[in-house]
Amino acid sequence: MAHSTSGKTAPDDDVSARREARRPGDGAGRPRTSPPTRRGLLTATAAAGLGLVAGCGEQDSTVGSDAPAKGSASARPSTSPGPSRGAERSPSGSGRNARTTHPAKRRPELPRGGRELSRYRLVGYCGLPGAAALGRLGTGDLDDRVAEIEKTARAYAAGREPQPVLELLAAVANSSAGPDGTYRSRTPDTTIRRFHKAAKRHRALLLLNIQPGRSSALDEVKALRSWLVHPDVGIALDPEWDMGPGEVPGDTYGHTSGKELTEVARYLSKLVAEHDLPQKPMVYHQVAVSVVRDQSALRPQPGVVVIKSADGIGSPGMKRSTWRKLVKDQPEGLRTGFKLFYDEDAEGSRLMTPKEVLALRPRPDYIMYE
Repeated sequence: MAHSTSGKTAPDDDVSARREARRPGDGAGRPRTSPPTRRGLLTATAAAGLGLVAGCGEQDSTVGSDAPAKGSASARPSTSPGPSRGAERSPSGSGRNARTTHPAKRRPELPRGGRELSRYRLVGYCGLPGAAALGRLGTGDLDDRVAEIEKTARAYAAGREPQPVLELLAAVANSSAGPDGTYRSRTPDTTIRRFHKAAKRHRALLLLNIQPGRSSALDEVKALRSWLVHPDVGIALDPEWDMGPGEVPGDTYGHTSGKELTEVARYLSKLVAEHDLPQKPMVYHQVAVSVVRDQSALRPQPGVVVIKSADGIGSPGMKRSTWRKLVKDQPEGLRTGFKLFYDEDAEGSRLMTPKEVLALRPRPDYIMYE
């Protein structure tokens, strides 16, 4: 449920709009008949001059850049090196009759070892540089933020090894269509590279979050292929920003389906097989039951760990109620996640403690803070 916006810091009006916008839906987990006011942040930020503006003549726009992007951003260049090509030859012996041996190529592993995610509990922040409203990860010194995540993650270990996660918004829904009519902007590779380097420094996972707008979630995932071939990079989907024809982000909830989620998981599974990667996480954040249609059609895929993250704001009691609705009758093999909001959850109530979160059943595999 990461907000869709961009810019520097949010003025007071934006903060007020953000708090108003984050009110939960009705008890059935469905949006109100009128447009959800929590999404009014788009309008508020646009009025404040913080909307995502596409450059003239470009195929699409980019946000969260550390430096101005050059040229068209219609397709992501493969600027990141692919998987390791293996160790160099190691000579054995000396002289004319020396023989060359080839050390066995080490299989890619997760940042803290191994190839299966079940040994870890994932804990992370989300965000985008220069957009405080999108989450804590986008504010302050990046290394300091990862150190905070590391400390928080230890409180959630509960018999597993803690695994820090950086969830970076890689495609951000936009209230204006943009030159290509997709209502989304892409984060430039320069920014993704900076976060990937930070993830490597701290042995963290990098999750690339996608708010598709009117683009296809699968198309946005494919555009990130050069990053997804790395063993420490996964995907997070935000289907409430997955808009249908004629729908505009901020006016209504978007939605996805079990079939569409399976298509994304199948694509990731092929990458895992082609590059002999360890298990790859695929998170999808769900704010209401109506946001994922025909969930029973979701099929697990080899090498991909699908995590359904309960995404809702409110008091501990309200969040537990949302949790129970969302985990009821979920497909076999699906793992769970839980999202906490530092500001909105604490407004008029308090933030849930690690002990309270770990008491949820099933126990969450991924805990994310915004």
